[in-house]
Amino acid sequence: MNTEISNLVSDIRNSAFNLHYYLKNGLLEKVYENGLAHRLRKLGYCISQQHPIPVSDEDGTLIGEYFADLFIDQKIIVELKAVRELAPEHTAQILAYLNATKIKHGLLINFGASKFQIKKYVL
Repeated sequence: MNTEISNLVSDIRNSAFNLHYYLKNGLLEKVYENGLAHRLRKLGYCISQQHPIPVSDEDGTLIGEYFADLFIDQKIIVELKAVRELAPEHTAQILAYLNATKIKHGLLINFGASKFQIKKYVL
């Protein structure tokens, strides 16, 4: 992992951890999304919330789209959850986003558990 991505991931991880420490668990996912986006913007990152990800059929026909919670500096997709425990379908979701966009790096962050959870994925 290059230094730029490593620093970005570190800033996201620290900001998310501090947000979880401050807010605790129990709020809606959107609150954590807005809070993390706010904290990362204060650090100077370009944040796109609910970033559309087109999905095409093999012939190129648009057949739908996903919406990633956060797309940061056009380098990393962050999928947020506010659930008691991460499930395999959450992992499948972030991997599908990475595959659909050809973005290499993604983070899955869960604010819903009493203990902060974050996982990094590389396509």
